[in-house]
Amino acid sequence: MSRKALALEGGSLRCLFTCGVTDLMMDEGIEWDGIIGVSAGALTGVNIVSGQKGRTAEVNLGYVNDPRYMGFRSLIKNRSIFNFDFLFGEISDTLIPLDRETFKNSPIKYTAVATSCIDGRVRYYEKSEVSDIYPAVRASASLPLLAPMVTVEGEPCLDGGLSVSVPYQRPLDEGYGKVVVVTTREHGYRKEPVSRAMARVYARAYRKYPQLVRAILNVPRHYNAEMDEIDRLEAEGKLFVIRPREPVTVSRTEKDVDKLRALYGHGQEVCREALPRLREYLEG
Repeated sequence: MSRKALALEGGSLRCLFTCGVTDLMMDEGIEWDGIIGVSAGALTGVNIVSGQKGRTAEVNLGYVNDPRYMGFRSLIKNRSIFNFDFLFGEISDTLIPLDRETFKNSPIKYTAVATSCIDGRVRYYEKSEVSDIYPAVRASASLPLLAPMVTVEGEPCLDGGLSVSVPYQRPLDEGYGKVVVVTTREHGYRKEPVSRAMARVYARAYRKYPQLVRAILNVPRHYNAEMDEIDRLEAEGKLFVIRPREPVTVSRTEKDVDKLRALYGHGQEVCREALPRLREYLEG
């Protein structure tokens, strides 16, 4: 049997679509040899590897309106719109415990994608190859301007999506025969160029990191090229892609729990519809 990998796009709270998809996959007994995630996809991937179906949804639905977890209070106090100290601390330790032992000992190869602030290039952190994977997960989900840099293995890093938006190429390069991609945008979605005003904001905020600024400004071009390549590989049968059927109106920092629940349900619906084709692809 070909080795199977799951590649997860980010999108902050648009990850409710992803966890709807992956929770159904877990219900159906679909297993993976490797999981690679960017940003919120990296966070979701942790809960898949730890075997905790529903945990991503439970955390976000339960705490999205808790100022300890997300919001301007956290941005002012912690310099981060999402309070990762609370997420990796009290939530993961006591409120909705993360099964760290299962995650650590799982044979699934887990990789978090981050971006180096020094050279603006991608960094792949695999849990068995680093002393502590959690800073890499945190860095992967740390949005520019909305979170501080995170030191990973001695290097300042930020959001993995600044260098690789959808991490499909890594598992292909590693020889996985079957690669399933979950995106959080509908087919045909493309990013617009960064505005001049925002380009100036980034240039000021990261004036000591010119390669990081260059990476941020190049995100739309790289994203659109990745989407074109995903379409090509999907048509050739080299990837299986699961994506929303319609434009996602949930924002990165969405606080409407009903909209988030609906997006989770949409993920389950789309995955359920795709199951026969997905199984054929994985077993072929």
